Parts: sequence; structure tokens; C-alpha cells
Amino acid sequence: MHQGRNQKWWYALQLRTRFEKVVAMHLRGKGYEEFLPTYTSRRHWSDRVREIELPLFPGYIFCKFDVTDRLPLLVIPGVMSVVSFGGTPMPVPEREIAAIEHVVNSGMKYEPWPRMSVGQPVQVRYGPLRGVEGVLVEVKNDYQLIISVSMLQRSVAVAIDRDCVVPVSENQREVVTS
Repeated sequence: MHQGRNQKWWYALQLRTRFEKVVAMHLRGKGYEEFLPTYTSRRHWSDRVREIELPLFPGYIFCKFDVTDRLPLLVIPGVMSVVSFGGTPMPVPEREIAAIEHVVNSGMKYEPWPRMSVGQPVQVRYGPLRGVEGVLVEVKNDYQLIISVSMLQRSVAVAIDRDCVVPVSENQREVVTS
């Protein structure tokens, strides 16, 4: 992917531990478009059970910016670096950001999931996640759609009805009809 001057792409910023919400606030304050997906987790203490909101990708936040003008981001407290490969910042594919946003806004229950490297790529054909692609897995007789952010090697699992998905050709990124 070629990044020209003044081109804004989504990038993952690596952060210090537990700085996700602080960095999100600073990015918004500086006028950047940021995306900090979160999920609700139940925590059990000896005297109570409480639901807390946690980052879906701990230690990372997504931000849309021109990579040639990244210094203002790197001076924000808690920002360690732009996720890079071979010293070159790599944008996160727009379809991966869109898929995560779709899950977060779907109203369905979702949670972090270990990165899956094998499995059948599928696309959701019906319901609130229609059009989202991921990998279908079975966990305790329930089906989960796994959506990955490849460059972070992190994934999200959302409960799905197996009848709502169809296989996808990885090369064509099209629905397989046979």
C-alpha cells in the first residue's frame, strides 16, 4: 500500500500499560480520529461481582493520521510507538477496522480471543453482522466468529449462529457459492 503525503490511514499505536483511555482523550483533544474498542467483563471479588469496561486490544489504540506527520502523536503521554514492520509504520487495513467497529456497534456479546491461524474464513450473510468476515470456530457447542487484526496478532470473538455464515474464498474475498 503506497502512502502519499497528506494521506490519512488507520494505524495502531502501541501504548504503555493501562494508558488506553488517557491516550484516547488526548487524541480526541488534538482533533485526531481515534478508535478504542472496549468490551464488558465480569470480575468477581470476594464480596461482589462487578462489570468493568476493558480495552479489546490492551496496549493498543487505532488512530487515523498522515504517517509523515506523526511526531504530535508520539509526544502524547503513554504513546510508545506506531506499530511498524522493518522500521516502516504499517497501516491497518480499513476492512479490519470496519469489521471491529461493526462488532462493537452490533449489540451482540463479544470478547478478546487468541489469534487464530487456521480455520475456515467465512462471511456473515444475515443479521446485525451482515457482510463481516472472520473465522468460524466451535467452543463448547456454541459457534464464535473470530475477527482478527493481523498486524497486532489479536482477535475478537462474537457469538454467531452457524447458519448465518457462508464460506469465503481467501484469494478472491468473495462468497463461495458451491
